[in-house]
Amino acid sequence: MTYKIAFFDVDGTLINYEDGAMEESTRQAIQILQDKGIHLVAATGRPLSMCHELKNLGIETFITANGAYAKHKDVVIHKMPIDKDIVRNVQVFAQQQQHCLTFFTEQLSMNGIQNPLALSAMQETLSLRDFPVRNESIIDEEVFLICLYADEQAEKRFACQFPNILRQRWHPYIMNVLQQDVSKAIAVKAVLDYFEIDSKDAIAFGDGENDIDMLEQVGLGVAMGNGSQALKNVADFVTKRSVEGGIDFALRQLHII
Repeated sequence: MTYKIAFFDVDGTLINYEDGAMEESTRQAIQILQDKGIHLVAATGRPLSMCHELKNLGIETFITANGAYAKHKDVVIHKMPIDKDIVRNVQVFAQQQQHCLTFFTEQLSMNGIQNPLALSAMQETLSLRDFPVRNESIIDEEVFLICLYADEQAEKRFACQFPNILRQRWHPYIMNVLQQDVSKAIAVKAVLDYFEIDSKDAIAFGDGENDIDMLEQVGLGVAMGNGSQALKNVADFVTKRSVEGGIDFALRQLHII
């Protein structure tokens, strides 16, 4: 089978979950795919501004904010901005409850509430060592994703305050705040349509449960060895861990490179 496009989750897949580095075998595998004319797409929870290393690899198409924003070079393929009233109201709630918020535009910024648990969660999920910049004028920008840093008790208070706002908990201390459902799969479909590629001609790699629908959207889904069991259950192939060269191993075992 000759594939035309490959989607890669970033943290825990292209980037090692242990040290935030990229294996040399992964870099070489990416180059081989490019030399074969296979289109490469990074599909990540990161904002676009945190994808510079991937751009340096030659990747030009990005699905960011967990599927809420997709861009190829300078062309926006897909975006799902949150209504400004929702952004404003969630800001007020977070301020009252003293919860940290992060805002995903093409950049990453936050409100003025900082606490050690939030920073620890950012380190685990985005490999951040410091808090992002504070944005006092976020209401004037298009926001594609809001993350509320809080435990499940706080989530219950949020649900009572905003019964009609979607929320997705994907980390013990992080909850996505959304106006409408977003997913990597929805953005993958938009990218496939943009390039006029059939889903059967696409492959995808991931490690988290937010990658399940992406793997189900394509012709061949690969779960990393460090991935969740739920993801492995739906994958067509389970490879080695990212720190063990899992990308290169899978591509060779599947005779793609």
